[in-house]
Amino acid sequence: MSGSVEFLSASEAARRLGVSAKALRLYERRGLVTPVRTAAGWRAYGPGQMARAGEIAVLRALGLSLAQVARVLDGDPRDLEPALAAHQAALEGQARDLAGTLEKVRGMRARLTGGQAPAAGDLSGLVGAGPSVAFDLPWPWGGERFELRDIAPLTYIVGPLGSGKTRLAMRLAQELPGGGFLGLDRGKEGALARLAADRELKARVEQVLAWLVEDGARPSEAMSVLLVGLEFDGPLVVDMVEQGLDEDAQAALIAHLRRRAPGRPPLFLMTRSSSILDLAAVGPNEAILLCPANHAVPTRVAPCPGAPGYEAVATCLAPPEVRARTEGVIAWRPDAA
Repeated sequence: MSGSVEFLSASEAARRLGVSAKALRLYERRGLVTPVRTAAGWRAYGPGQMARAGEIAVLRALGLSLAQVARVLDGDPRDLEPALAAHQAALEGQARDLAGTLEKVRGMRARLTGGQAPAAGDLSGLVGAGPSVAFDLPWPWGGERFELRDIAPLTYIVGPLGSGKTRLAMRLAQELPGGGFLGLDRGKEGALARLAADRELKARVEQVLAWLVEDGARPSEAMSVLLVGLEFDGPLVVDMVEQGLDEDAQAALIAHLRRRAPGRPPLFLMTRSSSILDLAAVGPNEAILLCPANHAVPTRVAPCPGAPGYEAVATCLAPPEVRARTEGVIAWRPDAA
């Protein structure tokens, strides 16, 4: 490697690109980018590899599957047009919302100049605050007040065994207007019956499943049943979203969920998988909610090493192969003598 050209390690390349090192390995595995190797065998990314990986990251952010990315990079742009059309529609929607807020601010300033104070409710929505929810925490907490403001489109719920995260998740589903809870059984029998009876639902699920397969997932009943549950039209809390899915399926699924259409109801994912919650890949529209082991009030945790609660979140997560070995394990304490 030339000394005049900067080559980056995989971790540094991932940081600059705003993706995870795991994503870079996936791109490499699919033949989309080929890092060079140092004399010691380490992966290194020069300007050419960084430019290529940057294009991949942008195409993924536009919602293209890895198979579609490969076709675009090979010179076939057909998959790009509908992705750009959807991105344009989202940007235009944001522009309309911003224009409406700007007009509201101008009107308020004009009324203030005329000596008219803001009326009740005039200030709401000026800073783009998202939905919120508040309630008294259930057992094992002591009824403390819990408030979750500016709910992100995608929120992960994490905590050690016995932390109360499942009870918190179920309570969130109850308190969110129109909310739903998708348990571990996923309503399997009902979901399969709906798939058999509803052609439009089946078509939508098959379309998403095809996208996931292109990204490396293998079709499975567990995935199909989960996709039916994710069709819920309202805020949804999912218990252990990784249940029954292998590592490739988990990676494909979370990539898909990150690219849901703008304006969809919030989605809460309980997880203990580092493939679902890759701390290096958490984006601006995602949040982490930690249920501490000591039953302190659940708190939001920033996905930054050194942030309060970051290490506690990291210790709650494990790779899919470890999760598979501990499937069904529960915390147990013998009765005190």
